[in-house]
Amino acid sequence: MWRTVIQNRRKWSEESNFLKTDFSFLRNDIWKFLLSIFVIFNLTSCGVRKSIKHVPDVKQYSLEIPKVSKINDSTFSFNQNYLTKNKQQLWELYIKGNPLQLGYNNGALMQNLMQKQEEIFFSKVEGFVPSKFKQNLLRGFLKWYNRKMYLNVREDYQAELFGLSQYSSDKYDFIAPKYLRSLYLHGAHDIGHAMQDLMVVGCTSLAVWNENTEDGDLLIGRNFDFYVGDDFAKNKLVEFVEPEDGIPYMSVSWPGMIGVVSGMNKEGITVTINAGKSKIPLTAKTPISLVTREILQYAKNIDEAISIAKKRKVFVSESILVGSANDKNAVIIEVSPDNFGVYKVENTSRVFCTNHFQSDAYKDDKRNQKHILESHSEYRYEKLQELLEENKKLNPEKMASILRDKSGLKGEKIGYGNEKAINQLLAHHAVIFSPQKKLVWVSANPYQLGEFVCYDLNEIFSDKRLKKGEFAKSDLNIAKDPFVDSQDFKNYEEYKKLSSQIEDAIDDKEKVLSEEFINHYKNLNPDFWLVYYQAGKYYFSKKEYSKAKIDFEKALSKEITTVPDKKNVEKYLQKTVKKLK
Repeated sequence: MWRTVIQNRRKWSEESNFLKTDFSFLRNDIWKFLLSIFVIFNLTSCGVRKSIKHVPDVKQYSLEIPKVSKINDSTFSFNQNYLTKNKQQLWELYIKGNPLQLGYNNGALMQNLMQKQEEIFFSKVEGFVPSKFKQNLLRGFLKWYNRKMYLNVREDYQAELFGLSQYSSDKYDFIAPKYLRSLYLHGAHDIGHAMQDLMVVGCTSLAVWNENTEDGDLLIGRNFDFYVGDDFAKNKLVEFVEPEDGIPYMSVSWPGMIGVVSGMNKEGITVTINAGKSKIPLTAKTPISLVTREILQYAKNIDEAISIAKKRKVFVSESILVGSANDKNAVIIEVSPDNFGVYKVENTSRVFCTNHFQSDAYKDDKRNQKHILESHSEYRYEKLQELLEENKKLNPEKMASILRDKSGLKGEKIGYGNEKAINQLLAHHAVIFSPQKKLVWVSANPYQLGEFVCYDLNEIFSDKRLKKGEFAKSDLNIAKDPFVDSQDFKNYEEYKKLSSQIEDAIDDKEKVLSEEFINHYKNLNPDFWLVYYQAGKYYFSKKEYSKAKIDFEKALSKEITTVPDKKNVEKYLQKTVKKLK
């Protein structure tokens, strides 16, 4: 998916919500850094040229160029490869073959969707970086920063990416050649999070088993809080892959993605990733989604998953929650560029994962300790503990209700979209795994509020799928959240849209909003600190300091997301009080 301690993230419009994603590194205060990198780029251009010209050797793989048959507007096939859209508007893809064939099959079936996804992604970048000079600077930086990535990606995955990239658009060749662009996009999650000394997304995951589940089986749930706008999330993809070598697996992501952010293989190994606190490395290495892809494709148990993760060089800090049917257990593999740890629970049958590390390997890590104190990660961890006390003996339906929970500790109303909530109303997707039964539930839009569609991997990776002609096991679906039809949800969606107008008025001294508009805006999400902070900034920008003071004080009375956020509100209030003297 795809989830924040940064001042710029307060732009909650369709365009500025993009800053909550892994491209938050494009802040204005980093352009000086990029300029210095541009100088280094020119000094080390030999190494950069080598990476730019690199093309994987694919001659070893047999290939049949796909001839796709269009069955209807949303169903396409080639041999036993298949793409369709279900009634919940989830795209379902089934592909098989050697690495190169997998890439070609994926690209041929997904071409229109993949090119659309690429356009959405890069248009966000262009919208945020309109300056041609800065765009050139950014392109130079990406080429320099990613110069060693191909050296850290498996050759079979490079072959797959090469096949996939043959169906990319020509429109963005000015950024990088198609193959390299596909490779870069697989590191987008890592790059954004590496370029800020912060956690960028606020994902939440948990695993329970034995006395904590209705049937004693292992049950895992996760929210992937990665947001690049509603358009990016529309084409949600449930992918079923049967590689020539390794274990068949499923994953949930978006068109053009061969890495895994949430997935399960036929052996009942599950992986989900949660961003951790990262420092800035000087070069990209293995994208974390390709590490988790390798785990799904080749691991049958926890020990094998740990072994795979340990041998890969990553360039960000990440928690990988791994569940295993064969072990009937779950652990968290905690990776970073210079450390490695595994968190295993003792004397309990549940494990929680938010965005801080828990293993002994990181107990003295100052970056991690500071993150626990200042971010919303510990708050969500405590909320999970609270929800597990209230919900004994979990089943998939109860797990869905936990993933959809929008309240704060002790049921406090903290406003819709607050990152202290388990459900931040921005998730790209939510997933529930039952590894021993090989069942998985995937949320339909919007966020994790839509119907959870059930899939049975035992059936899908067998002849039964071909006989049935469909993927989902619909009789086990979990109903949509009633909240999606409520007035509160309609108000939240309107609040997001109006936020852009507030931002514009803060930046434009000539733009004036009516009192009715400001009051309506605040009433759309009255428990959220951010609406009062934004209103206060608007009044401050218009020199209406008495009104600004009231709203800043109101913001401070609410549950503010992080310590840096609270300090920013306090600074504005101090400046406002000085203006009133």
